[in-house]
Amino acid sequence: MILWSVLTVLIAASILFIFLRWGQKGFGLFIEQWPLEYLPITLASVTFTWLLLGALIYLLYAKRVNADNGWGVGGFFLVGFTYLNILSERIHYGDYTYYFEAAADLLKHKPLPDTYLYPPLWATLLQFIVPFGEDNFLLILWIANFLALLLFYILLYRVLKHYGFSTRLAAIATTLFVLVNTPLFRTIFYVQVNIYALDLAFLSLLLYPKRSFLSALMLALAVHLKSSPIVLVLAFLLELDWRWLGWFVLSLILVAMFTVAIDGFYPFIDFLQIALRLSSSTSPTITTPIASIKSNFHETSFDSFFRPFIPFLHLNPIWARIWTYASKAILLAASLFVMFQSMRREIFFSPSPAPLPTGEGRKSEEIRGVRLANALPPLFILMTLASPVVWEHHGVFVALSFLILIKRLETPAEWTIFGFAYFLEFIVPTFDFFPWSYGRLLAPLIVLWLMWKAAKKQTPSRCFTAFNDWLNNLPAFGI
Repeated sequence: MILWSVLTVLIAASILFIFLRWGQKGFGLFIEQWPLEYLPITLASVTFTWLLLGALIYLLYAKRVNADNGWGVGGFFLVGFTYLNILSERIHYGDYTYYFEAAADLLKHKPLPDTYLYPPLWATLLQFIVPFGEDNFLLILWIANFLALLLFYILLYRVLKHYGFSTRLAAIATTLFVLVNTPLFRTIFYVQVNIYALDLAFLSLLLYPKRSFLSALMLALAVHLKSSPIVLVLAFLLELDWRWLGWFVLSLILVAMFTVAIDGFYPFIDFLQIALRLSSSTSPTITTPIASIKSNFHETSFDSFFRPFIPFLHLNPIWARIWTYASKAILLAASLFVMFQSMRREIFFSPSPAPLPTGEGRKSEEIRGVRLANALPPLFILMTLASPVVWEHHGVFVALSFLILIKRLETPAEWTIFGFAYFLEFIVPTFDFFPWSYGRLLAPLIVLWLMWKAAKKQTPSRCFTAFNDWLNNLPAFGI
């Protein structure tokens, strides 16, 4: 730890000396930018790697790593070091340009551009860093996204423990999930808001019911960042917790007032108009010319899936809308049915009943948070697939739906089917080849079907229980 601290001081001193002696241009004498390299992000990657090393040395030096948290700590640093090496090699990052344009337009009191498909909160926040320039804008978002990734690891680990995974199994599942994950890669490479929205949704779950206001505020922020998490409110409504609902409505209003106070009401009007145009553009009408119907084969919504059939089969374009709406209606009905089944049988979350003061037990359905925890996994699938646009990076939203199903997989056939769905959703690289590139549309539907099958079982998987207990009872190996 002393050596790391001394080297850190020397590095900082050299940076300060160069700046004071030659100014910002002096760094050109000591720092070289290679072709296909974006120097600010390269330096940020190296800096975070060095800081993570210092944090790891401190934890070991202070004896904060033990048999209980060692697996999780190891996975956290493995993920951090791996992603820093991957992210340092990129030059072009996707959606930040849309964010920059939207924030710059708000700063100039202009309407939001059509390429900005989110509620106005994110653009409202980002307009404060627009004056720093587009390059620094990207660097700030890159840093924020990497920190959100580290937070995602911690929160997913905590959520799995909340659902009954042992400390070690939660660490293994979280580490493997984050290390090889196409939707997560795409989310980070595009500097997307998905990671923030999912972090906020997980925080909302973990804070409930002990910190009701903070739980409601986290979900309200998620809804203001990306409108689709509004679907998750249903899980909280099922708790019949009117106090939480009151806090949520108040939080929605307060967060909206932040935008109104800075930019007025017009960004919300722009957002609604853009959303309506998006919905109409993805749903051809009877008057839509067949030649104008375009497809994108790695955008895996129902809308996108049915669109290519129209010119291929020379059908009336209205059929694309009919099939899309019918599919989403079936998805809604199936998701709600599975949700109520999982709640009734408590297939994902069933804590031990807490004793009353009289010594009598109480029913598990009376424990606050049980309905919420059982309702969320199918709702995450509904939230993802019901959208008119489902890009490959949206797959991060079904993380809990997939991982929590491990508790209920029993037969070799179920494991094989689940493994195939997991492969389609998280392992296969993005490609465009109709209909084979629509695996990320099929995979969540397979998981929803497996959830329906799991609801028929009375107990968790014997395989999961045995492996969970075995990991929990492993020796500490000197940690």
